[in-house]
Amino acid sequence: MNLAGSCDTISRRLFLGLSAAALASCRGSSDVLANHAVKSPIIDTHMHVWSGDPQKFPLVHPYIPHFQPPKTAGTVEMLVQEMDQFGITQCVIVQAIYHGWDNLYVADCLRRYPDRFRVHGLIDPTDPLVADKLSFWMKEHGLSGMRFSPIYYLGKDEWMNGPAHHALWQKAGDLHAIFNYFISTPQLPRLEEMIGQYPQVRVVIDHFARVDLKASDPLPEFQKLLRLAKYPNVWAKVTELSVISPSGRHPYRDTFPWVRRLYDAFGPDRLLWGTGFPGSTRVENGRPDLPHELELVQKELDFFTDEDRSKILGNNAAKLWDFPQLS
Repeated sequence: MNLAGSCDTISRRLFLGLSAAALASCRGSSDVLANHAVKSPIIDTHMHVWSGDPQKFPLVHPYIPHFQPPKTAGTVEMLVQEMDQFGITQCVIVQAIYHGWDNLYVADCLRRYPDRFRVHGLIDPTDPLVADKLSFWMKEHGLSGMRFSPIYYLGKDEWMNGPAHHALWQKAGDLHAIFNYFISTPQLPRLEEMIGQYPQVRVVIDHFARVDLKASDPLPEFQKLLRLAKYPNVWAKVTELSVISPSGRHPYRDTFPWVRRLYDAFGPDRLLWGTGFPGSTRVENGRPDLPHELELVQKELDFFTDEDRSKILGNNAAKLWDFPQLS
């Protein structure tokens, strides 16, 4: 018997066995790390907050002269507490109309929580210096862009494609701004003109363009929104189903065929999820609570795949607004 050769054989076998075990262990660890790394964010892309300190951050509604502020302040502290409670990683804060054109409160929220928030302000859309105002808020305060609300200017929305807004969109392209539009379906052709001329400006459409689903045939108006899907610089929010639903009853199944049309047109890569109001102010504003808002995408809209849900609930927003990955 060759004892040395036998020992060599055993040693080789032992070495190979230990190496295989070590490799399997490393693979297992890698799998764990990979699973942790690919965990998708949940990003609310439509969140209003407003200050509880009107001395520091005045509440001046631009359309209501004797505006009475809401009884509960929807503060950033309330928002962060709710986010942590329900696993919302980040939010896009959209300036509440209650603060008018003064975006200092939402800018302060961004300063305090730069990794958790992106911010859209408001500018008076009829201001001839609207392009300069965009530049100020983005350069001096780090905002990602602006929200415009033509829906409040029905019949008086010529500014949408007027000279000042051509300058605005040119400036937006230079600054890599994102615009979101609270708009009604009859106004979409005017917006489409600008989208086509300025393909470098990214545009997000709020709340299904508030299509009237109670109309005898909503499809002709809704097609004005669906037509925007041909522009790769346009995204759409799956938001405010509770508002556009004719029944108003959760889970708003009468809106689902319209969500499906939006999904079929834009695809899962250009749809975004959002809610609107933080904490107890949801009920005060007639909105569902956060678990029900999440449930709509996670469960009720059953034509979404699991991959779709990850995109719509967070991954799309993370790319569009360049959110950092949080550990």
